[in-house]
Amino acid sequence: MSRISWVLLATGLTIAACSGAATPPPRGVVEGDLGSWRFRRSQAVLDVEVWVPGNKAEAFTATYVRDAAEKRGRLQDDDLVSVFVTRYQRSAGVLRETVKLVRRLAQEAGYTVEEKSIGDQRVVAILGHGEAWVMWAAANHVIKVGGRGRQDVPDKVVEDYGERYPSVMPGGVLEGPLPPGPEPKRDPNAPYDADNPTPDWDRYDPDETPAPGKKRGEP
Repeated sequence: MSRISWVLLATGLTIAACSGAATPPPRGVVEGDLGSWRFRRSQAVLDVEVWVPGNKAEAFTATYVRDAAEKRGRLQDDDLVSVFVTRYQRSAGVLRETVKLVRRLAQEAGYTVEEKSIGDQRVVAILGHGEAWVMWAAANHVIKVGGRGRQDVPDKVVEDYGERYPSVMPGGVLEGPLPPGPEPKRDPNAPYDADNPTPDWDRYDPDETPAPGKKRGEP
């Protein structure tokens, strides 16, 4: 092989390596079509579902419509899918707080929460109360895909967002030790408020101390 051919080959490999993953969009969400899902609108939102202590965040949402439904001129609930992207100033604590949220949902009546893989992405699927969502943490981001009136979440949308925001969710997020991260600081000198005490749920043992409003031994 000639020297010129080797140079062209090396250049091509470098370009391929650099373009292996799509970059996150500046406004958080993909403002374009995702296969058969047609982009319709996006906006910044004030609601940040996963709050991370000391880590400021901004949130974005986008809506996509199934191409076939748009052509027939009639939309049903499962013809729409929403994506929420929360972007944090840094990654510290994002995975930990995401895991804490999905664990709380798993304990609530009416929700089915399970770990699964979609494409190359490890995610948590949340189903119940007339909603279906897939959620995962990425580097300084939390991604949530799904909607109301759905029974599942389109893999194509999850895979496309996963290329831009690769999941950092480990296996066994619904049990075992929490991922490391900052915790809210408690002021030891703050006066005790009997009407509004602050429980420490991470150390709470229902066998030792019953929750407010319950007697020892009650479920």
